[in-house]
Amino acid sequence: NFPNLDPSGTHIVSTRVRVGRSHDSYGFPPVLTKEDRVNMEKVTVEALKSLDGKLKGEYFPLLGMDKATEKQLVEDHFLFKDDDRFLREASGYEDWPVGRGIFHTPDKKFLVWVNEEDHLRLISMQKGGDLAQVYLRLVKAIKTMEKKLSFAKKKGLGYLTFCPTNLGTALRASVHMKIPKVAA
Repeated sequence: NFPNLDPSGTHIVSTRVRVGRSHDSYGFPPVLTKEDRVNMEKVTVEALKSLDGKLKGEYFPLLGMDKATEKQLVEDHFLFKDDDRFLREASGYEDWPVGRGIFHTPDKKFLVWVNEEDHLRLISMQKGGDLAQVYLRLVKAIKTMEKKLSFAKKKGLGYLTFCPTNLGTALRASVHMKIPKVAA
């Protein structure tokens, strides 16, 4: 039971909780082939289609994405790019943009990045400090997707992801805050 972190709306602008997940039947970027990425994208999109209600959304593959959609997603700070030099050196951008894309709900409170750094990055967010709503939305999405997908997990390590900082729950929670006399 998480209370609203800022019920008055005075300090927290938005709350975000995200997890990284890897398909259990595929390796990580240094050994992935173009065919692997395309197949992961295909099974992921099928799992995303099983989301319903407020989690129902649309998938946008990066390959062939129209410029207007790309521009809007970049302006909204939702679209990932191929500009991280460390990820590039680790073969994270091989075959760019094939097999990659973004899913989001119409209100953009739930997003999934496909084959960015990790196989999947599931993100729940919204304005304000209601951590419970944000977290529960993410949990519901994961549970629904787990009916169609199997994620890599190892006893003692937790969920396995390409980025070692995401081992374990692979969960991160954050808030964007406005701090008086420091932020606009």
